[in-house]
Amino acid sequence: MSHNIPQYSASDYFKFALAGAIGCGTTHSSMVPIDVVKTRIQLEPNVYNKGMVASFRKIIGQEGATALLTGFGPTLLGYSLQGAFKFGGYEVFKKLFIDILGYDTASKYKNSVYMGSAAIAEFFADIALCPLEATRIRLVSQPQFANGLFGGFSRILKEEGVGSFYNGFTPILFKQIPYNIAKFLVFERASEFYLKFTGPKDRLSETALTGINLLSGLTAGLAAAIVSQPADTLLSKVNKTKKAPGQSTVGLLAQLARQLGFVGSFAGLTTRLVMVGTLTSLQFGIYGSLKKTLGCGPTIEIGGGGH
Repeated sequence: MSHNIPQYSASDYFKFALAGAIGCGTTHSSMVPIDVVKTRIQLEPNVYNKGMVASFRKIIGQEGATALLTGFGPTLLGYSLQGAFKFGGYEVFKKLFIDILGYDTASKYKNSVYMGSAAIAEFFADIALCPLEATRIRLVSQPQFANGLFGGFSRILKEEGVGSFYNGFTPILFKQIPYNIAKFLVFERASEFYLKFTGPKDRLSETALTGINLLSGLTAGLAAAIVSQPADTLLSKVNKTKKAPGQSTVGLLAQLARQLGFVGSFAGLTTRLVMVGTLTSLQFGIYGSLKKTLGCGPTIEIGGGGH
């Protein structure tokens, strides 16, 4: 069977990356107040133990409303870089898998194509994100550590070296790769499901397509948040905890995991469901709209049954 598979230029991939950068950077930075509360609940569950709303009030009452914007700089820059690699990379690797496997084989194993593309793209995205995420968590967990992105980044670099930025690389991979797999896999399959009720994309208005992207993104975000929550909690902890002399990162992770336990690893889940569900929905809505605005090539639709 012959299929009209679009051929992308370097310009197309740049546009995909730009749309992803704008979508992730704007949505993550807009969620900074919620993320501050979520991180505080994870790091100090005994202090912030009365839920999201009470934690908001406690932080504002003790530190002022501006405390809720702690980490805004590294969040904006870090997640813009991550979004460029995440969305742009997903398009690159999905196309690559289809070219290698052939359209019919890719259609037969489309779940594997979605998952593989998302995992590889996220690996490279995390290399870019990790130093800025480490800076953000340090600023949120230790408000007096430095004044903003450049102060925090330069102090960590000067006092602890480059390696300190990647102390959380292993848990960020454990968090972000399952998160991104769930995010793109569930988005693709949710879109297929919802389109069964609305009809094919080429018959829908731009408003209807944006609605499908938002709804599919919300579904994907909720699934991704649950899958990645334990590693998210561990990441918050590992960036605040210094390793013992001679202790490896893996050893520290194992120690923290034992301390947290199953229930503790899901601390802050309600807050994160709100945050991730909302931002993932908005990311796919913005990404879909920007692709059209920027004149990106058409997204490759993989038909058939998936494995």
